[in-house]
Amino acid sequence: MESFYTLQGEGKNAGKAAYFIRLGGCDIGCHWCDVKESWDATKHPMHGIEEIVSQAKKSNCNFTVITGGEPFMYSLNELCDSLWENKFELAVETSGAYPMSGNWHWICLSPKKNKPPKQEFYQVAHELKIIIYNKSDFKWAEEHATKVNDNCELYLQVEWSKRAEITPLVIEYIKNNPKWKISVQSHKYLNIP
Repeated sequence: MESFYTLQGEGKNAGKAAYFIRLGGCDIGCHWCDVKESWDATKHPMHGIEEIVSQAKKSNCNFTVITGGEPFMYSLNELCDSLWENKFELAVETSGAYPMSGNWHWICLSPKKNKPPKQEFYQVAHELKIIIYNKSDFKWAEEHATKVNDNCELYLQVEWSKRAEITPLVIEYIKNNPKWKISVQSHKYLNIP
């Protein structure tokens, strides 16, 4: 769908310079998705792996984030291999709803209620990021926290449109459950892509 050089805005790598590769296509359909234009892959031109990697190299940044849409709707083996050969550090942001492909330095698992994650993601996720839209999402977060590996970092992220209402609840929840950290969408506050 698009690629761009910016700062990672959320999660463990927040504030880090990052080259984003956003793939078109998603059938998860979260009503609060902030990139709904990514859902229909046919609305975006196809790009070859050589072109994608060439553009990434021009950024002079070796940290690359593959996102979507839902990246694992596609096999990412060849893309990852090519980026690895060019010494990129690779991160992916996924719902985990499709089988994993590729080789990753960092996997951010953000499960969605419409399509649950494949079991394999719980074992390899470096970061579990749960979007908090309403109070029931705290229970959802805890259910997934029991499934991830012991080294996985746990993040709660307020859904942007409800930040005034939900942020105080997330802060209080984390104070009472300090295994969690807050993920703030700093790129939205800073008005960067």
